[in-house]
Amino acid sequence: MANPRGAPPLLHPRHRRLMRSPISRCACLLFSFAVLLLLSALRQVARVDLPSPDAPRQGSSENLWASNGYGYNACITPTSRYKVPGKSDRYMTVRSNGGLNQMHTGVVHIPKSDSRLANNGLPIDIQRLRCRCLYQALRFSDPIEDLGKKLVDRLRYRGKFIALHLRYEKDMLAFTGCTYGLSDLEANELTIMRERTSHWKLKDINSTEQRSEGNCPLTPNEVGIFLRAMGYPESTWIYLAAGEIYGGDKYISKLRSYFPNLVSKEMLATKEELEKFNNHASQVAALDYIISVESDVFVPSHSGNMAKAVEGHRRFLGHRKTITPNRRGLVELFDLLEKGDLMEGPQLSSLVTDLHKYRQGAPRKRYGSLPGSKGRARLRTEESFYENPLPECICLTGKH
Repeated sequence: MANPRGAPPLLHPRHRRLMRSPISRCACLLFSFAVLLLLSALRQVARVDLPSPDAPRQGSSENLWASNGYGYNACITPTSRYKVPGKSDRYMTVRSNGGLNQMHTGVVHIPKSDSRLANNGLPIDIQRLRCRCLYQALRFSDPIEDLGKKLVDRLRYRGKFIALHLRYEKDMLAFTGCTYGLSDLEANELTIMRERTSHWKLKDINSTEQRSEGNCPLTPNEVGIFLRAMGYPESTWIYLAAGEIYGGDKYISKLRSYFPNLVSKEMLATKEELEKFNNHASQVAALDYIISVESDVFVPSHSGNMAKAVEGHRRFLGHRKTITPNRRGLVELFDLLEKGDLMEGPQLSSLVTDLHKYRQGAPRKRYGSLPGSKGRARLRTEESFYENPLPECICLTGKH
């Protein structure tokens, strides 16, 4: 049939499909360009965010050593309300009768000053004055400072290291009544020592109850299990901050089987360097204190005055990693291991790391006394100011 005059020619359907308006063509081009951009972006994400199979997992080995400061820093500057005392022509007599707390150079004789002063309720300027005295003004004597720094340098030459405050000396075990893992002969020897020490009030102690309640120091073997479960490799360097270990190599060898790179001050220093400190236990303890404060990680096997002082000092210096073992929780896991109901490996590691997620020296306010406690009991349950000088002497950056 002929088309009417003036009518447009009819197109084949295939030709009509090929016809597109300019708007449609632009839309197709934009869509194609967007797809190309998306594919390119995905490739960039794959290159940047996805680690290679051989790369270490982010936050694994790094977190073993990382500090926990989170923007907190020392703040000991006096407030605007602080008034400098007027001049005085009076003088003080310098006196010292030994002890780790008096191995600093100072001008006041205050026996047991780390535990006799109030922890809370004092004006902030008094608290900051305490921090300026403890962390800035007071120093160990030059021979102690010099050798302590040398030993730290010798350890740093080997790499990152843990300072382990291993409280496994004879007097410590006798005082706490902890005999787990010891022979009957050794347990009896400790009992006799406790009974003959007149100023130790507790004589009859149930060792099993002490351990289950978390009152016993970890044994060298338990420390080895604990640190491996926390993720520290066999090659880790460990400095042993301790006195003479009870049982000697019989027990310390169990820790060394987990961490062969176990060193002591006797292995780091020469006989000539240590000679001047012979028969001066407090001066030797001061060397351990310096190394413990400067270590990459500090681990105390039992809570005591020195462990608390080191932890507080490390918090003041930027919350350097301090892992405080949950002894009560660990004992339950160790007992399962001994019974064969749990094996060393990923499962134990997961349980141990979860148990210590919030026990690695991260910033937190100092604990107060237990609710309902009064008098001396209230003071005994408070966390020591020297163990954690936050919030008075440690603040978020920019907040003083």
